[in-house]
Amino acid sequence: MYNHKTHIILLLFIGIVFGSCTQIKNVTKKTNRIKPKEEKLAQLNISQDGLVQNDLSAEVVNDTLIEPSADSLSEVNQVFDTLAFANFFKNKFGYQDTIPENLSMLNGSAILQQLDSLAALKIFDRYHFEKDTAVLNVHHFKAEERPVYSDSVYALRIGVLNSQTPIDLEYNQHVKGYIKMYSGKGRNQTARMLGLAEIYFPMFEAALDKYNIPLEIKYLAIVESALNPTAGSRAGAKGLWQFMYATGKMYGLKQNSMVDDRYDPYKATDAACRYLLDLYGIYHDWNLVLAAYNSGPGNVNRAIRRAGGLKNYWAIWPFLPRETRGYIPAFIAVNYMFNYAAEHNIYPVDPGILFNQIDSISVRDVISFDQIAEFMHLPVEDVKFLNPAYKEGIIPAVNGQKYILRLPRKYINYFIENEDSLYAFKSKKGIEREKLLAKIKQAKQRSIHIVRSGENLGLIAHRYRTSVSRLKAWNGLRSSRIYPGQKLIVYSPGNSPRTSGIRKQSTTSLNGFHKVRSGENLGLIAKKYGITVSQLKAWNNISRNLIRPGQQLRIKAEAQKTTSLTSSSDSKIIYHTVRSGDTLWDIAKEYNSTINSIRRLNKMGNSSRLKPGQKLKVQIRS
Repeated sequence: MYNHKTHIILLLFIGIVFGSCTQIKNVTKKTNRIKPKEEKLAQLNISQDGLVQNDLSAEVVNDTLIEPSADSLSEVNQVFDTLAFANFFKNKFGYQDTIPENLSMLNGSAILQQLDSLAALKIFDRYHFEKDTAVLNVHHFKAEERPVYSDSVYALRIGVLNSQTPIDLEYNQHVKGYIKMYSGKGRNQTARMLGLAEIYFPMFEAALDKYNIPLEIKYLAIVESALNPTAGSRAGAKGLWQFMYATGKMYGLKQNSMVDDRYDPYKATDAACRYLLDLYGIYHDWNLVLAAYNSGPGNVNRAIRRAGGLKNYWAIWPFLPRETRGYIPAFIAVNYMFNYAAEHNIYPVDPGILFNQIDSISVRDVISFDQIAEFMHLPVEDVKFLNPAYKEGIIPAVNGQKYILRLPRKYINYFIENEDSLYAFKSKKGIEREKLLAKIKQAKQRSIHIVRSGENLGLIAHRYRTSVSRLKAWNGLRSSRIYPGQKLIVYSPGNSPRTSGIRKQSTTSLNGFHKVRSGENLGLIAKKYGITVSQLKAWNNISRNLIRPGQQLRIKAEAQKTTSLTSSSDSKIIYHTVRSGDTLWDIAKEYNSTINSIRRLNKMGNSSRLKPGQKLKVQIRS
């Protein structure tokens, strides 16, 4: 039951909204999960928005409003809790319409970097169809119009959205800055994201519903990646949900040189839901969960401590990393834009493929995107777009491993009916099964190099047979400066670093014998000579895998044989120059040797100390 004063306040508020709107014909009715009134009012009362706006100085850009037309607002269809909104605007704004937007968070933002990446998304080169604006343009805007609204209108709309979700959505100067960006200079990218949402949002919503997570979390992927399935960051995050390597591994996302599940929309979405649930179990506040998703729980925990233990996003806002300070405002702005895009004369750009037009099928043999595209008369860019997890354009389905191929639904039956012919198909590009298998076998593997004192990127690149530019790209390095103890991601053939004194591999036809040494097995010997265990067993009439030291095994194959400048048939001696910080254990590990072997070769006692520049003999085990 409301008193007369409340009715008067509400009428005054609605009058201000009507007079300050630029052009609104209708506010579409939304249906979502409703947050209890008591919970919303309690959270509004503890808002720290005033602290943020009063204590932080930043560049302020005044909003320029279009003069309101005579029919600026014809009707409001949205029903909401009038008492909550009357109190909200009275306490928060005093009915003033003068909030300046804050654009400081946009400078150098990773969010802008991801938006820019949409320009290179090739699917839009093939399919760039705008929706029928005659149907979508319910407000009858002219094509060149860019509607801008007053703060009370933005706040009203966000307040409506806020009443429909357990996530706190507030309007302030930072949110306003992102709304201006998405509806202004970034409006073309917003239109593309609206189109991509028709592919990904149905899948996101199904996963979020499965884990009982608020459906509005789907907008998180827009802030993270702009819905670009191949998005990457300077820090090394990948995919729609921008998983870092370690976090992806923790949540079961396969990552190797051929496949990176962080790019798989389905697997990454499921992993993101599980990660978000784990974070919610820590913070019990969705804004803090989103902040932790972006910057890591450690940064959020430190910010909470610095804020005196307050577990409120706007309370810890000043103590968060700069990028994360713009994260929740961007999330709120995206939520707003996707619900009110038509009010800003922005409409989806159709990428040509919709969610309900995509289907999947299991692949049971190695196959390349080129083979699929050529055999099925399908653009290869479509195959790449739907299957971004296969980094080399090859589905490495070998040894009974299950891999999924996604295609436009209309091609699925054709694939099933012609599957055997497709596997046998000889691509005009010369990519055959044997070549694909060889490429998989030779693929570079990921390893971690810990920087030691005296090392630089040039030395490390030489050691791993790569280049400085690649090292910097793999690790998101802007400069060549590194420090001892730093961990670097390195991709190298078989994870084997280059060793001084070792010549390049040469192929030698062997028709001789191998003497089995202690610790060897058939697998190791076969790998050494580039052959299979089955071949070894066949040549030597071995029925079981048991062999013994000293046994002679016949070898009849082309084998990769590594030779040294000072080598014998079983081992190689090289010279290692001691670097600052080196220990015998480090050197032994680097060359697959032992501490005792190094001491024996160099006549060192237990008390002998290493000196930088010292030359040590090292025996490398082949």
